[in-house]
Amino acid sequence: MKIRLFIKPQCGWCHKAQRWLVARGLKYETLDVIADGAAFAEMVKLSGQSLAPVIEVDGKILADFGPDELAIFWEKNFPGVGERE
Repeated sequence: MKIRLFIKPQCGWCHKAQRWLVARGLKYETLDVIADGAAFAEMVKLSGQSLAPVIEVDGKILADFGPDELAIFWEKNFPGVGERE
């Protein structure tokens, strides 16, 4: 499973998404769209917008989300993966 999380360093929702993934033991790649112009361009191309966070998991995209939306997205697309113990 390949997980990429596009973030802005000062974004509270981005930090919550990172904590959510870590709490479930999920390994992911972080892409800082402020420091990396190519990552920003890719985020916009994938999601159609410039707001963060954006997560890409095995080609599935969730853009500009909070923890509740991430949980729903995850359960819908990857049931049983990374469940809390």
